[in-house]
Amino acid sequence: MTVLDPITALAVALSDAGGAPIALERPADPRHGDYATNVALRLAGETRRPPHEVAEELRKKLAAVDGIAAVEIAGPGFLNLTVDDAWLAGRVEEVVREGSSFGSGSAESPERVQVELVSANPTGPITVASARNGAYGDAVARLLAFAGHEVEREYYYNDAGAQMDLFRASVEAARRGEEPPENGYRGDYIAALARVEGDPVPGMLARIEASLERFRIRVDTFERQSEVEAEAGDAIALLDTYEADGAVWVRTSAYGDDKDRVVVRSNGEPTYFAFDAAYIRRKYGRGFDRLIYVLGADHHGYVARLQALAELLGHPRDSIEVLIYQLVNLTRGGTAARMSKRRGDVVFLDDFVDEIGVDAARWYLLSRGHDQTIEIDVDLAAERSQKNPVYYVQYAHARVAGIVRNADSASVASETPSSLAVEERELVKRLLEFPDVAREAAARRAPHGIATYAIRVADDFHRFYHEHKVLGSETQGFRLALCTATQGVVATCLDLLGIDAPDRM
Repeated sequence: MTVLDPITALAVALSDAGGAPIALERPADPRHGDYATNVALRLAGETRRPPHEVAEELRKKLAAVDGIAAVEIAGPGFLNLTVDDAWLAGRVEEVVREGSSFGSGSAESPERVQVELVSANPTGPITVASARNGAYGDAVARLLAFAGHEVEREYYYNDAGAQMDLFRASVEAARRGEEPPENGYRGDYIAALARVEGDPVPGMLARIEASLERFRIRVDTFERQSEVEAEAGDAIALLDTYEADGAVWVRTSAYGDDKDRVVVRSNGEPTYFAFDAAYIRRKYGRGFDRLIYVLGADHHGYVARLQALAELLGHPRDSIEVLIYQLVNLTRGGTAARMSKRRGDVVFLDDFVDEIGVDAARWYLLSRGHDQTIEIDVDLAAERSQKNPVYYVQYAHARVAGIVRNADSASVASETPSSLAVEERELVKRLLEFPDVAREAAARRAPHGIATYAIRVADDFHRFYHEHKVLGSETQGFRLALCTATQGVVATCLDLLGIDAPDRM
């Protein structure tokens, strides 16, 4: 049996009383009530009745619902609802009882989903740009798993081809004490790989995997291009193809692409598009319902062609999603920041983490929408103070942990106070928003919504704590429960972002 979150349960009760589906929104101005709905306007259009008449009729019905203290008509027919203090206080206990599962399981039709992330060729350490790919893809995977989907993270890498040949030649040159070939790879990491005999690719991959693990990205499967290439012929045989100019083409334009694509060149060699087809076929063959690719800003053209391949292989085109992320710029003192001592033109993830830490690195890479360029002030990101938003949020969690440590264990049980202060009401209402915030963040593939919400929870909590005594107050039990509920929601938010929730700071 599905457990409804408190706001959904309230909306269901109101819908039953009003005889029509009611969706609740939280007004920007608390003077307009705790929740609002435009159901009267919608019904007026459907029934061709005056909105105010419909609103008045609904007002009487909704005012009788348990937990509703007042219903007022605003404007042309909006209904503003105020819930009573007892209803709000009772919901705190629900949040505490649900614990880390509060807000989870929102997926109506759970799917088996693969999120392909990072997929940088193993020619060097992970850069900050690839780290944004990884942090974003990992957070999307966490959100989807929290919603109830079965999620796998995959890393796809080239282990063959011209680029990998150049990488291997660069390492061999270093072993001989020579300069790398033209456009080859150089840096301390090449020298380190050169000190070990054999193919340098496994060593580079091990280093990449260690960097990702340190960054709290767990990769479930690593897929090699050489294995995918071997299946290209089988995939091509399933596509709608034709021959022209000595090459084999796929009719992708008939499936939403802007043009047809060459799948076999006139020299008989398969194209990278053929490998895309083989890779997609391989993914679906492993039983995934949905394939999510996280790709850089120069991959916009891939969306239509990958979705065309899905259709050509007998799957819904919208079962493939391509999430495009933008660039990352690092600044220090208003100028471009360079932290890598091993290669001057890039910033490696390990150097970035060494300077600002995993928590700050993940926060700043996730706190903006993936379709926006990020500019990170390295000095602020490294600062361990409440001016740094990640530490501001973590401090709310640590502050509650401190309160609980100092509390008498017998006082933790919640009692219902006769009335709530404004700051208590606002904090409870903020906590009750979380299931909807998590649901929307998962649906929109938007983990930055969790970061924004976490700051608002921290704001409301710090405001409550500044204004009201917890330990030794007349409603100590309730306030401890409210603090515990806040701690749980903050911890869940941080976990969805892959950030630690410390008990001490």
